[in-house]
Amino acid sequence: MCEIKIKNAETRQFKAIFPNTLNANDSLFGGTAMQWMDEVAYITATRFTKMKMVTLSVEKTQFLAAIKAGTIVEIIGKIVNVGKLKIEVLVEIFVEEMYTENRKKAVESLFTLVSVNENHKPVRMK
Repeated sequence: MCEIKIKNAETRQFKAIFPNTLNANDSLFGGTAMQWMDEVAYITATRFTKMKMVTLSVEKTQFLAAIKAGTIVEIIGKIVNVGKLKIEVLVEIFVEEMYTENRKKAVESLFTLVSVNENHKPVRMK
């Protein structure tokens, strides 16, 4: 049952990269990538737990390839560990050239989220 629930919580978002999202190096701002990844981690954890979740930590972030204008990114969140209070979500960004078959991993990070009650105190997950 849990394996099916984990698979069903996997989250995917797509974004087209336009010039207004680029930094002075003509690549996507790292902070923008992190914002997208945090959102996907949150959605993934919430879909799994059906509880209020907050980000506790972000670890092992690796920027592996520049994300340039004229590309499409896919942001994928997958649950990799479930504890009593915390859940770990691996989030990866893959970049695709719009008009070719070229695709590669551009960013990956491990997000730890915790379930909280109405007073924003950690609670055990159901």
